Amino acid sequence: MEERSEVTEQWTDDMVAFLIGCSFTFEHALVEAGVPVRHLTAGRNVPMYRTHIASRAADVMHGPIVVSMRAIPASQVATAVQVTSRYPTMHGAPLHIGDPASLGIADLASPDYGDAPLIEDGDVPVFWGCGVTPQAIAVAAGLPFAISHAPGKMMITDVADKFWAA
Repeated sequence: MEERSEVTEQWTDDMVAFLIGCSFTFEHALVEAGVPVRHLTAGRNVPMYRTHIASRAADVMHGPIVVSMRAIPASQVATAVQVTSRYPTMHGAPLHIGDPASLGIADLASPDYGDAPLIEDGDVPVFWGCGVTPQAIAVAAGLPFAISHAPGKMMITDVADKFWAA
């Protein structure tokens, strides 16, 4: 595995590209709704975790679901669910709210990707599907070659995030 800023030389005519939605798309809407997004305020990357939940296999493609986590004040969890539900193509509503152990996450302070979470008293861990899942699947499937984004470093376009809201 290696990190590159240019992949033109690796690209061949038989390759296919996919753009994968990102939960970063709904973060501005959370902030507008008054829900704190602590990693943004701190200038950090969102914490991301491999779970013990298997994705639905498609032939040789199989692997764990990866989730991103935002610590949300308990009084604002319902608002976070309502806001993010409006972005079904950008991971939408949370996959899980509460106990990280039920997802197979042993240590919330040690994410597999991104930065350690910022959690305040009264916060609840809220987990969304993550665009890093395809990388985890590619590794688990033993693909000999794939090009992907680095966790937390998504493609950026000039399409406003509100465009993706349902």
